Amino acid sequence: MNTPITSEPIDFADIDTLATTVAGPLLTPADEGYTAELTGFNLVATPAAQVVVGATTAEDVAAAVRYARSNGLRVGVRATGHGAPIEGRGTVVVTTSRMTEIVVDPVAKTARVGAGVRWRDLAAVTAPHGLTGIVGSSSSVGVVGYHLGGGLSPLGRRFGWAADHVRSIELVTADGIIRTVDPSAGSDLYWAILGGRDGFGIVTAIEFELFELPTVYGGGIFFAGSAAADVLHAWREWAPTLPDEAGTSVAILRLPPDPNLPAPLQGQLAVHVRYTHTGDPATAAALLAPMRSAGPILLENIDVLPTAALDAVHMDPPGPMPSAERGSLLSEFPASAVDALLEAAGPQVASPLAIVEVRLMGGALQRPQRVPNAVAGRYGAFNVIAIGVPAGPLGAQVGAHLSAVTAALAPWSCGALLNFCGLGAAERAGLWTPEQQMRLETIRRRHDPTGVLRVDDPSFVG
Repeated sequence: MNTPITSEPIDFADIDTLATTVAGPLLTPADEGYTAELTGFNLVATPAAQVVVGATTAEDVAAAVRYARSNGLRVGVRATGHGAPIEGRGTVVVTTSRMTEIVVDPVAKTARVGAGVRWRDLAAVTAPHGLTGIVGSSSSVGVVGYHLGGGLSPLGRRFGWAADHVRSIELVTADGIIRTVDPSAGSDLYWAILGGRDGFGIVTAIEFELFELPTVYGGGIFFAGSAAADVLHAWREWAPTLPDEAGTSVAILRLPPDPNLPAPLQGQLAVHVRYTHTGDPATAAALLAPMRSAGPILLENIDVLPTAALDAVHMDPPGPMPSAERGSLLSEFPASAVDALLEAAGPQVASPLAIVEVRLMGGALQRPQRVPNAVAGRYGAFNVIAIGVPAGPLGAQVGAHLSAVTAALAPWSCGALLNFCGLGAAERAGLWTPEQQMRLETIRRRHDPTGVLRVDDPSFVG
């Protein structure tokens, strides 16, 4: 239930005025294109909102916020829609997918991107200069939301968190004012929104550092699912021996009979060892060699890749799909944790979980912050994420299986990462220390005392 918001009416009190103020489309449930405007990558639920503003500029976003304030409504935002759907009849949803401006300075090695830019859009501009951001594992993910949640990259063990390299943030705060914040001013908003992400403002653009890295050595080895125990035990002993230049994860995959997949993988249960190395390819190949004898190999696709093609490492689904996820950080991943994970999600389990991945952390991810921010989970040794598809014969069991994985690994859990945890707003509070959580709440109240952007439940993403 929405709590009424009372404030002095300021501009755009009626929807006709709002419609003539914003440059992008304005849609209500009665309008054609309303559902398409709200639908993102995650198709798990039908989204809803009282008003949708398709923003093209920061000024459009500010107008939407002012309209919401004047009418006692809350404001949510959807960029690429990889997160939970935004719904609620008392909500104005701002979609930022049209905000696709990209400015790259190859001399200063910086990029400034709008809120709707995806990694694949940025890579097309940076790759000709041999530059890259600290890119995620999927090029369809939005650059802004990825940074605001911390930004865990396959390159993270070398370069650290993407959030640590953000130079400035343009956002619209709950008063409908466009602001730019950066670390030099000691801004509490800058600290909070980098890692706290939700409820501090609607980010319209960010500027961040780029790095010289035209290619990486990377890809993966798909092992037969029947060898899951052997592969996971081998991986947990091998992964911590790697230098910071290398990143790796291991995933139990339940692959659909999709003709777009390579033939050896269609309809298979497989164990996928994912690997990246930012240094010499011959050295990288030698480091990976011990894993090749871990079990029967279905497929191997490892080579020198353009950094812009890192999708080839994780091979995440490129198109929209319904999904639900749950993640946790582990302080260690001993043999007993491997056995517990296999009992909950191994080959013998009839499971709706499409993927259960364990990723090696450490390296630069554990180094002190370059600039103060609220990114949680810096000291985890491994990150686990389970993703289920709430469709098909086992679709109704996704929640139970996600919980089973979390419970199995609870003895080694030490928190979670915001972009991976899949939790509701109330549960996410536990990601930070009590002191950090108090500071985040204080900053929210200072900048949004009436709760225009406040995240009170999973339906609202500010």
